Amino acid sequence: MVKEEHKKWYSPNLSAEIDMLIFGHGGIPILLFPTSMGRYFENKDFKLIDSVEGFINEGKVKVYCPDGIDKLSWYNKSIHPADRVKNHIWYDKYLLEEVAPLARHETGHSKIITAGCSFGGYHAANFAFRHPWLVSHMFSMSGAFDITGQLDGFYNDDVYFNNPVDNLMNNSNPELHYMKIVLGTTDRDMCRPDNENLSKILTQKGINHWLDIRQNADHDWPVWREMFPDYIAQI
Repeated sequence: MVKEEHKKWYSPNLSAEIDMLIFGHGGIPILLFPTSMGRYFENKDFKLIDSVEGFINEGKVKVYCPDGIDKLSWYNKSIHPADRVKNHIWYDKYLLEEVAPLARHETGHSKIITAGCSFGGYHAANFAFRHPWLVSHMFSMSGAFDITGQLDGFYNDDVYFNNPVDNLMNNSNPELHYMKIVLGTTDRDMCRPDNENLSKILTQKGINHWLDIRQNADHDWPVWREMFPDYIAQI
């Protein structure tokens, strides 16, 4: 039985109350994102937390599951694309200024791990590459890394700095070379080309990483429940 805690507080960055589930009593903090428009309880409901129960209970990792705001940002077709990106930037500030400090304080670790499945993989990668000094490991499972498809052809500097396949090419932060990066995908994954493309960019930059292509598997929770414990075992 995993220790579970529900936190809810008013976020000054998001100007709203926001929820988060936390699993475990200690260890390296993992910031685990939901999939597209998913909620803070999604990774529990789809048993991704159960897949790493042993690591949590032994105190190797403590998992933080923040709520997502994709419906207000990338998937919000009712507002201008520039405002979609701005809303995501507020979410990034919420993670950086509220969630990450809490996780570091509670665990005593100076760095965190980011992880996520599908669109959660985008969030894991984007946060890690924006703030590499803060992230020791990045585990993406069937992630997609080009956000431009959500913006109806709009592009500006804010998009550039939140689009990993663009800004990573010019990112010379030495901390990127110390990060342990895993790009998990499958032979039948619709996001496999995204992962292979990001792997090429990382290779061109001389950034070590693991492109893990699983066979006979789809873009779905069963393979993600296999990947996640395998990646944590590498820590």
